[in-house]
Amino acid sequence: QVQLVESGGGLVQAGGSLRLSCAVSGSRLSVNAMGWYRQAPGKERGLVATITRDGRSKYADFVKGRFTISVDNAKNTVYLQMNSLKPEETAVYYCAAQTAGGEPNYYAMDYWGKGTLVTVSS
Repeated sequence: QVQLVESGGGLVQAGGSLRLSCAVSGSRLSVNAMGWYRQAPGKERGLVATITRDGRSKYADFVKGRFTISVDNAKNTVYLQMNSLKPEETAVYYCAAQTAGGEPNYYAMDYWGKGTLVTVSS
C-alpha cells in the first residue's frame, strides 16, 4: 500500500505561483511513476505532469514551460511548481502513484491522494 497526501493548494492571483507537495509513504519502493492530475468543476480529471523513477518527465501541452514536476527522494516528496497561473486552472489537484512499469498512464495509477484545491483569481 502507498499513501499520498497533497498540500500547498490555496488562493493565488492570476500570474502568481504555487508549489504543491505530495508526501509519499508506505511501500514507496513499489512506485515506478508519479503524476499530478487536476479536475476543474464540471470537467473530467486530466493530466498535468508525470515523472518516472528514472526521472523522465512529461507535461500536458498547456502547462509546458510553466509547471515543473520534481522528486526529492530524501523527503519522499513529489513537487509541482506552478508559475504564471491562469484563472481557468482553478481545480483540485491530485497526486497519483503507479506501480506498474512502462509509461505513466492515468488508467495505470494505483493510488491517489485526496487532492488539494487551487483557486486562481482574475
